[in-house]
Amino acid sequence: MASPEEVEQKYELITRGLKEVLGGDAIKAILTEGRSPKCYWGKCTAPTGKPHIGYFVALTKIADFLRAGVTVKILLADIHAFLDNLKAPLDVVSYRTKYYEFLLRAVFTSLGIPTSKLIFVEGSSYQLTKEYNLDNYRLCATVTEHDAKKAGAEVVKQVDSPLLSGLLYPGLQALDEQYLDVDFQFGGVDQRKIFTFAELYLPRLGYAKRSHLMNPMVPGLTGGKMSSSDPKSKIDFLDPPEEVRKKIKNAFCEEGNITENGLLAFIETVLIPISEMRLERMRGETVADDEEGKGASGSQKPFIADDAPEGTVFTIKRNPKWGAPSHYKSYKELENDFAEKKLHPSDLKPSVADAIVSLLEPIRKAFLESEEWQNVERTAYPDPNAKPEGKKKKKEKVYHPPPPGKGKNANATNAPADPNIPATEGATSAVVNVDGVKEATSS
Repeated sequence: MASPEEVEQKYELITRGLKEVLGGDAIKAILTEGRSPKCYWGKCTAPTGKPHIGYFVALTKIADFLRAGVTVKILLADIHAFLDNLKAPLDVVSYRTKYYEFLLRAVFTSLGIPTSKLIFVEGSSYQLTKEYNLDNYRLCATVTEHDAKKAGAEVVKQVDSPLLSGLLYPGLQALDEQYLDVDFQFGGVDQRKIFTFAELYLPRLGYAKRSHLMNPMVPGLTGGKMSSSDPKSKIDFLDPPEEVRKKIKNAFCEEGNITENGLLAFIETVLIPISEMRLERMRGETVADDEEGKGASGSQKPFIADDAPEGTVFTIKRNPKWGAPSHYKSYKELENDFAEKKLHPSDLKPSVADAIVSLLEPIRKAFLESEEWQNVERTAYPDPNAKPEGKKKKKEKVYHPPPPGKGKNANATNAPADPNIPATEGATSAVVNVDGVKEATSS
């Protein structure tokens, strides 16, 4: 049995910053028993598009889970990817799965998070089994079309003529909770309908109802959702510093506007939580694992100035001619200053860019030092503009003989006859055959 203080400390770490928690009491009961909860995260890891830094929102929260001693199972959802409107061809899905694992491990290493309780599972390792498919058929015999459509409305692409796979998707995600043997599923608040679908239908199959933890959704750089299919809305994990700074400079960040502002949202859900984690680690508050931070790559400095006052979690640096730095003890303080136009976008953007460049540096370094990862990346996401390797094959020359009376021997043929040679010797004449083709005859 764990002490009430320990339970509260771990539960606070597990749930802080979340948008919504369904079934929190069940998680507390597990912690009280002294057991480690088991979590599953998988919707965002269907290996379709290339992962972008929007994944930091979920990964930062997963870092909290791991720090609290939660066993985290990351589903590399290859089957789900194939079902998602055929976004990922089957011949490249396996390489994209490997790419995701390389990347996610590099992110956790860069954050200094021990991965002893981090488990990667490929969906095809169990989703093609007889047992899983029989349960899927049982579910199909229970779920109405209306409920399946409603559950996937926020996460399955809605088209005029929907594919049957879109109706299967929510049920498969619900079954994953049982087959991955977890206590709670984690995802964005956009998956709430799928989560409540699972809470309703898993017990009807005789399986336990799980808890569900939801993160807020974060706008992209252009103000809408950060998407792999929109290059302007996202920053890739492997983007070089100059590309990161260019995208941040061009990001939507209207003065005083705190809604649909991707930069403010990223500060709230990623930069400040990472800064707080590093500050906690500096104070020796490592919660469940004393090894936390020891294998970290890259800078582990919080996003604050060296002379920041006690309690600061984020610093906005300025050019001295525009004023002194601003130090914030909470996101709310920073948001209020921005809303009241005390903090200008031209001051906000460079500080955000510096922080992101610092976060991505060890990940890019790990990629550049791994030949295997680079080979996987080339196969998983081939450059559509790349020219085919090898020299261009030269076109073979085909000889076409000149027509009669033309070409280099034309003069010899048309030369006047030698008076000393009889006309019947060596002379040639042309006749026309039945096919209309001229033929030479000798006389």
